[in-house]
Amino acid sequence: MVAETQSGPPAQAAAVEALLRAGVRLLDGTSASSRLDAELLLAFTLGWTRTALFARREVTVEAAAAGRYLTALHARRGGRPVAQIIGWREFWSLEFEVTPDVLTPRPETELLVEMALRRLPAGGRVLDLGTGTGAVALAVASERPEAGILATDRSAAALAIARRNAARLGLERVRFAAGDWFAAAGDGLVDVVVSNPPYVADGELAAAGPELAFEPREALAAGPDGLDAIRHIVAAAGDHLAPGGWLLLEHGATQGEATRGLLAAAGFGHVTTSRDLAGLPRVTEGQRRTSRMHSTSTTTEERTCPIDS
Repeated sequence: MVAETQSGPPAQAAAVEALLRAGVRLLDGTSASSRLDAELLLAFTLGWTRTALFARREVTVEAAAAGRYLTALHARRGGRPVAQIIGWREFWSLEFEVTPDVLTPRPETELLVEMALRRLPAGGRVLDLGTGTGAVALAVASERPEAGILATDRSAAALAIARRNAARLGLERVRFAAGDWFAAAGDGLVDVVVSNPPYVADGELAAAGPELAFEPREALAAGPDGLDAIRHIVAAAGDHLAPGGWLLLEHGATQGEATRGLLAAAGFGHVTTSRDLAGLPRVTEGQRRTSRMHSTSTTTEERTCPIDS
């Protein structure tokens, strides 16, 4: 491959290893994972697995395929997430369809799944708010086939993707509903409310990295301090959690203390923050006390829940 820009000379046939080296050179300085990105993009272009790339390093790739690979590299160099280019992302050892309509699932969010599984009783019920691709809800469902799970999102496009992911993964028992946060949750009580809400401050979004420009702003930005969505969820969660139930929230690395304060002020107990694999404060949880945290005119028995319908 000799092309240096998208408007330069056409790509030439070259060996797999040569294409990978050229891809790394093109992405160096624009991606922290240039080798991995190059491998994923070339495997996608050729319809191979990454393992096949290693076994076929000396195989010659025809010019047409090399050209498609070059186009993909330039898209990545321009900041487009690899997941959007190839159309999927692995999360919790599952493959999820990804488009510009949803936030790309990130490795740090697997901590949210781990903690939800830890807090979910056998046969319990989970409410996933702002589900996006459905990654968290479907990951939990893959581990707990007996659980009742409802995932909500206000984006119709996101819900369509989440439903396709559920169908492809054989997890159609997960229910999806359209609505802003708790609006589609009904009046039933659940054992775990989990959410990876927007938590980037409006003024910090532009500096947060070029990839974010390709993802939906409503899934990222949350007001002047990035806590608007978290405030809303914390304020309403008590009316949807069973006594002793848990609220688990992903947040930014500098937002742990503020999130703990919001949970404590709302009457949650056992409020703690856990760190992700990078050692950053990432998920804060709190437990609903056995007495009602907010006044309500209905009893537990009178409540209905879309999870059961």
